[in-house]
Amino acid sequence: MGENDGASQLQAGLNRALGRAGLGEAAGLVRLTGGATMESWRFSADGEDCVLRRAPSLAMMEDRPFGHPTEAAIIRAARAAGVTAPEVVVELEEADGIGSGFVMRALPGTPDPRAILASASPAQSVQQAAKDLARIHSLDAADLPDEIPTLEYREGIEKLREQFEEAGGDRPIIALGLRWLVDNVPEPVDPVLNHGDYRLGNLLVEDSELTGVLDWELAHFGDWHEDLAFGCMPVWRFGAYDKPALGLGSLEEYFSAYEAAGGRPVDPARFRFWTIYRTVWWALGCLKNARVWREGQDRMLERVVISRRTSEQELDLLLLIEEAKGVTIKWPDALPKWSMPESKAEGEALDREIVEAVAEWLATLKDKVEGHDRFQLAVARNALAIVTRDLVCPRYAADVGYSESILAGETDIFSSGERLRLIRHNALEKCRVDSPKYPSIPIARARWMG
Repeated sequence: MGENDGASQLQAGLNRALGRAGLGEAAGLVRLTGGATMESWRFSADGEDCVLRRAPSLAMMEDRPFGHPTEAAIIRAARAAGVTAPEVVVELEEADGIGSGFVMRALPGTPDPRAILASASPAQSVQQAAKDLARIHSLDAADLPDEIPTLEYREGIEKLREQFEEAGGDRPIIALGLRWLVDNVPEPVDPVLNHGDYRLGNLLVEDSELTGVLDWELAHFGDWHEDLAFGCMPVWRFGAYDKPALGLGSLEEYFSAYEAAGGRPVDPARFRFWTIYRTVWWALGCLKNARVWREGQDRMLERVVISRRTSEQELDLLLLIEEAKGVTIKWPDALPKWSMPESKAEGEALDREIVEAVAEWLATLKDKVEGHDRFQLAVARNALAIVTRDLVCPRYAADVGYSESILAGETDIFSSGERLRLIRHNALEKCRVDSPKYPSIPIARARWMG
């Protein structure tokens, strides 16, 4: 479905919701790019810019700990406490017929990570992000909805293990991550409200000023180190690997600003645990996107492409665990090189030639589409590039038995040089196929090969 078709179907239901808030009809409805789980639509009503955040169907909300009314209540409480959260105008109702969600007044600024990274004063953004996070963690449970869950650490690890098995249980590095979590789970601390997705992409920034904190659907009570760690994962630095604090600065300045703003003391060991925990969590989240697509819950192209980003997290996970264990073994030999072979076919087109032809045709459409359709076009071309590389590179060695052995603690990959060498090789090769420009690839090569 194209963007214009989607807008026309939304219009009537959205107007019903706006009427309950005393606003006029929506105009200029346009879908925003991004949003792997929820849709965002921008429009104007009575001259004011607003954003609709929604799940297209109520079925998409069934496995979530709370619905959009609770998320809206959390945002209202955060805004009342001084967090730069948006103003919620009205929640959707089932009778509106357009799924589940709510309308917010639009805030200034951009969520585009690369635009934020290029801002004049990233250090200023780090300071403000730390201050907002400290405010979030200071919210009183009495001012928040009762439906917000509390993350019990071991229960969380067990749920990750269940997700791993549901996804096939055949990825050795994810099994390694789960085993490390079981062996290193810390003692609980008094829980605070976690935003749950506090990172670039969910922060609005204008002229280095933090103007908004978005996407509160993963909010829960837990260890404050979890929120701090998630935004510092390599995947959320968007290429700024050398600036581990949100891709904007150093951990030292981030932690200092957080504590100075009233945040709890930061423990490096707990920070490491939650960095590894959320890396496993996101690796499994990527895998889940393929299942959502296969089962027909959401057939957006972006789902299948996101599933291939699992290899990014596997590479990061291996680097994190080696660092935690103090592993410094290197082998100087380079990885086998692979490249697209020259075609010598004279008959029917080869698979990769068909893929190349489709990619070339899609490139001609770039200037003919706009908005979310333009974004999806870029996703489609990326998908075809993955398939092309997959046709010429050896397949990743998935292994259920090996993964089970690692997860059970029966196999230690670090006790055998050949095992470690093979698992490193597989991690790099898979990431080179799925995300050849991922910033952790040269980092891994430097650490593992010198």
